[in-house]
Amino acid sequence: MDSDLHDDARPPTPAPVKPSAVDAPPPPHGARGSVAVLGFATFAIGTDEFVLAGVLPELGRDLDVSVTTAGQVVTVFALTCAVLAPVLATLTARRARRAILLAAIAVYLVGNVATALAPTFATVLAAQMVAAAGAGLFVPTAAVTAASLVAPERRGRAIAAVTTGFTAATALGAPIGTALGGWLGWRSTMWFVAALAVLGLLGVRLWVPARVAAPAPEGLRERLAPLRDRRVLAILATTLAGFTAVYLPYTYIAVVFEPATGGSGDRLAVLMFTLGVIGTLGNLAAGALADRIGGRAVVALALLWMTGSLLLIPLATGTFTAALPMIVVYGIGAFAITSPQQHRLITLDPGAASVLVSLNAAVLYLAISLSGAVGAVGIGWAGVHAVPLIAAGLAVVALLFSEWGHRLSRTALPR
Repeated sequence: MDSDLHDDARPPTPAPVKPSAVDAPPPPHGARGSVAVLGFATFAIGTDEFVLAGVLPELGRDLDVSVTTAGQVVTVFALTCAVLAPVLATLTARRARRAILLAAIAVYLVGNVATALAPTFATVLAAQMVAAAGAGLFVPTAAVTAASLVAPERRGRAIAAVTTGFTAATALGAPIGTALGGWLGWRSTMWFVAALAVLGLLGVRLWVPARVAAPAPEGLRERLAPLRDRRVLAILATTLAGFTAVYLPYTYIAVVFEPATGGSGDRLAVLMFTLGVIGTLGNLAAGALADRIGGRAVVALALLWMTGSLLLIPLATGTFTAALPMIVVYGIGAFAITSPQQHRLITLDPGAASVLVSLNAAVLYLAISLSGAVGAVGIGWAGVHAVPLIAAGLAVVALLFSEWGHRLSRTALPR
């Protein structure tokens, strides 16, 4: 445990938040409800990212493109989020938090309605870029807002509660949307995503205070300043490689497990639901464990577990009875690095927690975009069975980055 002292074993002591000129402190009551609503809205936005993985075959057949081409919808959405998240956050930094959140969800809603009505694959890509712009603005803003709504000692947990909405999207939103797509077509899935966005919009309007004390606005240069710290770069590189490994088989789950599901949307939804539930539980358990043994140790254990399970996946895709327990084993480690990675970043510089979390979110989106592109290349090069094997290799790379970051933290290298 002592070896993690500089890296992630010591709980962060958040620095005071300086209110911006446009915001005032929120009332002390109702903060938990507001954070919960922000978590639900993040869940609604995360569902769009993950649900598309379950309907790629239906989307491809309807729009006359291959599954690997259809998979680039995931790439385009995530890449747009990764690029626009820090830029849009900077451009809107002086606006009231709730107004930004409402505008972001509205843009996201418009993009998904346009997707549901899109006549061509090119139109789908364009519409998803619009939706992604809203998503890229919403998530880091929601994290900052949640941290500003609670007492200083609860800010790390508030940020984690919001970002956990992404994991919950894999447990509920994606399976439900996948089942709808199997029954009624992929466009019904997009209408489902739009309905979730409407609920998120109403929740933010009713529960989040109109004026929230938020950190003073920062320019893009200040937001990117942590990237000069090699410790931060190493942890972000861990997120990039680790989550590319996680989302490679997830993005192409419909084709990886097609022998087991027989093309059934219901069976695929069961697999996705199981993965999401186990992943959510694994993430929560990993967060609690990180407080006891340090984030670095939990990340290492999760990546080792995930590597082993990925190597076994090709042996368990032939039947549904083999695929279901394999999904459980894979899910235990797949999302267990989410909370510990945030824990490590916040511990490095508690005063810059919101900036570090927003950078981590951008890198996470970049990882999701890479999963679509790398998976397409892998399938074209070696076939569907190669997808989990490529992911296993990336998990090993993530472990190496993680240990490098730990070594840098122990030697306390200057920025």
